[in-house]
Amino acid sequence: MMPSLTTITTVVSAVTAVVGLFVAYLAYRGYQRNESQRMRALAFGIICIAVLPYLLMTAIDPLIDVSDATVIVIITITHTLGLAAIYTTFD
Repeated sequence: MMPSLTTITTVVSAVTAVVGLFVAYLAYRGYQRNESQRMRALAFGIICIAVLPYLLMTAIDPLIDVSDATVIVIITITHTLGLAAIYTTFD
């Protein structure tokens, strides 16, 4: 029996969040070891891009009654913040 599209989406989203959390952890360790502000910004950016959207969709969205459009706008804002943080890591 083939898994449903919802199941596949949930699993892929969860894996993305876990991998993003791991990469952000590695960047944060780099920040602690080298006191590099760029590594801290990179960790924050990865969290905003990979982890926060998953948390918003799975944990916060079911708890509060908001429209799908509101959730999409909030996730887009987190992506924008993440990309801006990552942008600051370049020279």
